[in-house]
Amino acid sequence: MSMHHDADHLAAANDDRGRPADRPSGGFWRSRGGLVAIGFLLIAAFLLFSEHRAHVLGYLPFLLLLACPLMHLFMHHGHGGRHDHGAGAPPSRPEGGPR
Repeated sequence: MSMHHDADHLAAANDDRGRPADRPSGGFWRSRGGLVAIGFLLIAAFLLFSEHRAHVLGYLPFLLLLACPLMHLFMHHGHGGRHDHGAGAPPSRPEGGPR
């Protein structure tokens, strides 16, 4: 077989997005094994929460307080990044100023 025929064979085995045609398009979490894993994780989470409810609810106020600095850190991306948020925008004129 020549290289040209191999490329045609590979193209025929892929779908329109370049993924293998025999592989489901939704990935692992949409496959049968993924759905079973989600089911086990949900059951485990329910059992853990029902057995340790007193511990979880006792730490809830502290977790809410911890959420504030964590959200600040992650939503501002660490404050060490870009400081040129408006560098590409023209300077704004004050209201009623000269045109």
